[in-house]
Amino acid sequence: MDIPLRTIAVVGLGTMGTGIAEVLARAGREVIGIDVSADAAGRAVAALEASTARAVQRERLTEQERLDVLARFRTFSDLRAAADAELVIEVVPESYETKQQVFRALDAVVSPTAILATGTNALSVTRLAADTSHPERVLGLHFFNPAPAMKLVEVVSSVLTAPKAVDTVTALARELGKEPVAVGDRPGFVADGLLFGYLNQAAAMYEAKYASREDIDAAMRLGCGLPMGPLALLDLIGVDTARTVLEAMYSASRDRLHAPAPILKQLSNAGLTGRKSGRGFYTYEEPGSAAVVRDALTPLDGAQPAAPRTVGSVGVAGSGTMASGIAEVFAKAGYDVVLAARSPEKADTAKARVAKSLARSVDKGRMTAAAREETLARIAPAGSLDAFADVDLAVEAVAEDLEVKQQLFETLDKVCKQGAVLATTTSSLPVIACARATSRPQDVVGMHFFNPAPAMKLVEVVRTVLTADDVHATVREVCAAVRKHPVDCGDRAGFIVNALLFPYLNNAVKMVQEHYATLDDIDAAMKLGGGYPMGPFELLDVVGLDVSLAIERVLHREFRDPGLAPAPLLEHLVAAGCLGRKTGRGFREYARR
Repeated sequence: MDIPLRTIAVVGLGTMGTGIAEVLARAGREVIGIDVSADAAGRAVAALEASTARAVQRERLTEQERLDVLARFRTFSDLRAAADAELVIEVVPESYETKQQVFRALDAVVSPTAILATGTNALSVTRLAADTSHPERVLGLHFFNPAPAMKLVEVVSSVLTAPKAVDTVTALARELGKEPVAVGDRPGFVADGLLFGYLNQAAAMYEAKYASREDIDAAMRLGCGLPMGPLALLDLIGVDTARTVLEAMYSASRDRLHAPAPILKQLSNAGLTGRKSGRGFYTYEEPGSAAVVRDALTPLDGAQPAAPRTVGSVGVAGSGTMASGIAEVFAKAGYDVVLAARSPEKADTAKARVAKSLARSVDKGRMTAAAREETLARIAPAGSLDAFADVDLAVEAVAEDLEVKQQLFETLDKVCKQGAVLATTTSSLPVIACARATSRPQDVVGMHFFNPAPAMKLVEVVRTVLTADDVHATVREVCAAVRKHPVDCGDRAGFIVNALLFPYLNNAVKMVQEHYATLDDIDAAMKLGGGYPMGPFELLDVVGLDVSLAIERVLHREFRDPGLAPAPLLEHLVAAGCLGRKTGRGFREYARR
């Protein structure tokens, strides 16, 4: 199999097949495009013509180079056209029967030394290989959509695959400018194996009416820096495709987190498969369009069931990074802020942290020196919560310990005036437990800011069953005033972001624990294949393994799902004191500062 792979056939000229063909033709390969549909073949040629024309306009290709690329791409309707190909990549629909028919036909057509690659992301490569006359030459080659732009390629070996075939295809991927990641044969591989569990949970969260589709998607974009929200991504991938992938994953893992949410079946059976049909979780201008249009589920802009209370002054309780950041947010928006800590010295230290942050903004040209001084002047440090007597909104940002927070709310109840809104920034504890520590639970709400508070746009607004409508309206209005994006959710563990994020992180740990893939390959797969700003292990080390473990335990305790049980490897690292960057060692080692 020591062959140069000059001529490559692509079987199936849908969106993915067309993208792969473009990548290959641009890289100088002779590409044989095969599809039973003449219309699909015509669309593939038109797409290549259009994309190369844009490349010429942007001066990324010359006109002669464009003509050369187009000349290297030929289309056919018969698999016999692949006879001279050294590599065949099939990207036909995700069906064993369909793919097996293709591989059986190719067995009778191609050279015994030709490599056969399946583009599946859900089906067993081993099962497909075993059904051919030369299983040693069959492997998986999983590109990501859109293939010309996405850098990741998963190279999937079965127990039957010859190492030389893997080496040859891996070298090709690098020549194409891609980042190949070697993985074993299990449904979803690395990227989709982590991604689809997360997407499934988001669908289930929406189906349970815990949060709106818009709030779920905004939470994950703004809270995690993802390029798309999970429900919008499901529409892009195809609801039916997602269901197929999850069915395959569940069949292999029997993990309830992979059991497709019923809404995926309902939408699929109704033909509401996402963008390609014009409607899925959202409604689109027309089939194939990316433009979302208003439908019956679209929330009305600015609709509030109750008039908000007036907020002119804010109290922030705490002296850590989060408390300082929240105080800065309110002060920059023009609010008078009381920053209270357990002692005057701690309060002064917290204000000094704000001053340092504002100085960096001045240095970067984001605010003037005069604005910095005005902002700092609005913050009054205090060594006692007694200073909250006249504030309209009290926000606690103390340690994530329920007993500590309950004691603080007992004090706020005694100190704060009637009508003041009392908010907790907890990320995992029950808001109602804080509310019940007061004599006015109707005035208590969750305001979960994200770190660093001055930079992160998201605030999860958490209503308990006792939170008054006007308190909810007040917090949403305040979020808008401080230029944050509020999303509504109920009072259950993890709210939106952590409830979706941490099971994904936990599953990544399980992959390493099971020796399926390396830390580096998993991080690369999620950054390059999923568009994540950080890989899961980079993120775990930044968040802190102890913090991550605590949140995962809360989620497991709340939902009682065995799939949410913290990975033993994470528990072992925490027990060993390897907590991430803050200790110099977590999943990776870091230089001590």
